[in-house]
Amino acid sequence: MKKFEKLTLEKKTQIKLIPSYLILSLWIIFTVVIIGWVVFASLSTSSEIFSDHMFKFETGFHFHNYVKAWNTQKVSVFFLNSLMYTSISIVAIILIASPAAYVLSRFKFKGNTLAQNMFASALGIPAIMIIMPLFSVVSQLKLTNNRWMLIFLYISMNVPFTIFYLLAFFKTLSTTYEEAAYIDGCSPMMTYWRIMFPLVQPGIVTVTIFNFITIWNEYFMSLIFASKTKVRPVAVGLYNMIQSMRYTGDWGGMFASVIIVFFPTFLLYLFLSDRIIQSVTAGAIKG
Repeated sequence: MKKFEKLTLEKKTQIKLIPSYLILSLWIIFTVVIIGWVVFASLSTSSEIFSDHMFKFETGFHFHNYVKAWNTQKVSVFFLNSLMYTSISIVAIILIASPAAYVLSRFKFKGNTLAQNMFASALGIPAIMIIMPLFSVVSQLKLTNNRWMLIFLYISMNVPFTIFYLLAFFKTLSTTYEEAAYIDGCSPMMTYWRIMFPLVQPGIVTVTIFNFITIWNEYFMSLIFASKTKVRPVAVGLYNMIQSMRYTGDWGGMFASVIIVFFPTFLLYLFLSDRIIQSVTAGAIKG
């Protein structure tokens, strides 16, 4: 009887989840169709894209669209710029935010609560509110179109979120680790780097992925502070390419550029999606 009731309950639960499954399935189909269409367009000529023969590939696969986009449309410049900005920024963010989160979560001192509240409140400030004052200061310092200034801004804008995110992970760790390290003669700094930092690797990986996606796709700030082609990241560079396509008509090259820009984020989700889900779930359970 109990087994029958259990099966009945499971069936009822599955029936209730059918609308969610349908919505999720429709969303997956929509996403696959859109991405698939862009991939096919990137391998077609401009005339084929605006005809009914795009999916027939009567003239073959035009992989030269990718070569042309990489070399002629300066996608290589934008891609390498973004790779540099993102790589340096996410490493620097972890080196700054992780020790700060550890100190705020483990040590009691005057201003600790105030500092935590300030970092939390910083998350609620829209970037658009501080862009113009920042641009005024940067212009006076004559640091516009400077790669290192852009990296500095990316780091500054993402440190509060990273600190706030890692605080929850450090707070869940037992103090017995530090007590044992202290008995063994470890200094607080050694305890952090050798014991505590490895223990929050799930949080480090997850927040690094979030920061990568945020910085890689960032548009508004780079539009203001990186107006020259040689320092533009992919988001601004891609937008300018789309504008120029109105006159050149190289739509195959444009879609190839979109795939090139989208590819790193796709790989990140493809190989690390399980890690993201596990880390977020672990943080939620511990919290």
